[in-house]
Parts: sequence; C-alpha cells; structure tokens
Amino acid sequence: MLSLMTTASIIMAISILLIVVLNITSKKTIMDREKSSPFECGFDPKSSSRLPFSLHFFLIAIIFLIFDVEITLLFPLIISMKYNNMMIYFIVLITFLIILLVGLFHEWKQGALEWTN
Repeated sequence: MLSLMTTASIIMAISILLIVVLNITSKKTIMDREKSSPFECGFDPKSSSRLPFSLHFFLIAIIFLIFDVEITLLFPLIISMKYNNMMIYFIVLITFLIILLVGLFHEWKQGALEWTN
C-alpha cells in the first residue's frame, strides 16, 4: 500500500512539474491578438466581429430539438405496437401526443414561435 501511494505521489509531482514548466516556457499568452481577432483573409474587419447572438433564434432551436427528440421517442411505439395490448398502446400514444400538443400550444401562446417581435 505504501509503494502504491509513493508511486502515485511521484506521478502527481512529475505531472505538476511538467505543467508548471510548460506554462512558464510557453510562447502563447491568454490574450493573444491573433487568436482574438476574426479571420478575414488577413485584413482588419470593417465592422464588429462579435455581433450579439439572437436569443430568439436560440430559443426556437431549443424548442425544435425538444420536439425533435420527442418525435423520435414515438418511433419505438410503432415497432412495439404488435407486441402490446392495443388499449394500453393507444392510451400511452394519446397521452404522449397530448403532452406534445399542450407543450406546443403553450410555446405558441407565449409567443416563442413568432419570429418577429
């Protein structure tokens, strides 16, 4: 047990030493001018390269992903149709579709699906 702890501490010390030496001798800095500037064929940009990201576009993309995943959850129901009791199958299917439609209706009423504000 002692040799295992000794080996682990030696490995940890060597790793920390290498990280410190690498950070000290590295030529790169955290705020490198070339890394923070946009790439436009070597020319300075004519406008701001850091345009604000549209939050509305992000919300619509998230809603699309949520509904896309929920639709993919419907596909195994088609395959399991012949193995399950039809009454239970339709109850599960209708419940799932009602949850999807209530979510869609809620997003529609909140105005998240309208592109223009």
